[in-house]
Amino acid sequence: MGWGFCKRLVAMLPILLVGGCGMLSFFGDDENGWRVQAEKRCLATGAVRANAYVQALSPINGRGACGVGNPFLVQASLRGDVWLDPGATLDCNMTAALDQWLAQAVQPAAYRHFGAPVIGAKVLGSYSCRSRNGQKGAKISEHAFANAIDIASFMLAGGRWVSLKPGWRGDADEQAFWREIHAAACERFFTVLGPNADSFHQDHLHLDLARHSRDGKYRYCK
Repeated sequence: MGWGFCKRLVAMLPILLVGGCGMLSFFGDDENGWRVQAEKRCLATGAVRANAYVQALSPINGRGACGVGNPFLVQASLRGDVWLDPGATLDCNMTAALDQWLAQAVQPAAYRHFGAPVIGAKVLGSYSCRSRNGQKGAKISEHAFANAIDIASFMLAGGRWVSLKPGWRGDADEQAFWREIHAAACERFFTVLGPNADSFHQDHLHLDLARHSRDGKYRYCK
């Protein structure tokens, strides 16, 4: 075995290791330690504290690059006012951002368009060690770091469900509601994907806090 082959094999090791998550790209998997630092800052501020609805979990050491140091199982947001079905496994920053979005955008929009508060949310995805959209060869998903959540619908007080798939192009009140909270999400999350993004997001909003640029300021909203 030649020395040149050995050097090529060593160079390939990071790719092979990440392959446990489906041959994922290593792009952004904590470049310069930004994920660890962001998590430390969030925990230090006390923005998220364990309670009856938010449970601190043990570290998740997933295959390849997947995992999160201090995950939370969020069974309800806003101190229990909005339940999540099923409960979402999220990191500290996503847990705090979800609470903020629900309190400052979703609830006011629900009162404005439906005259009732949101009391529940249908979650299609949170932590999952996989590539983007589950596609082989795609870059690693933010779900693989508990840094993303997919929400398909909300339940209003009184039992009415408001779902994205029919609502985005449905009745005027539902269209207005979804577009308002989508726009508000773009101000709080770094990635927001909905029906106008692609065929994978016709029935849910994907929200995450991915770092798309070195300064962490770039946002992708569609």
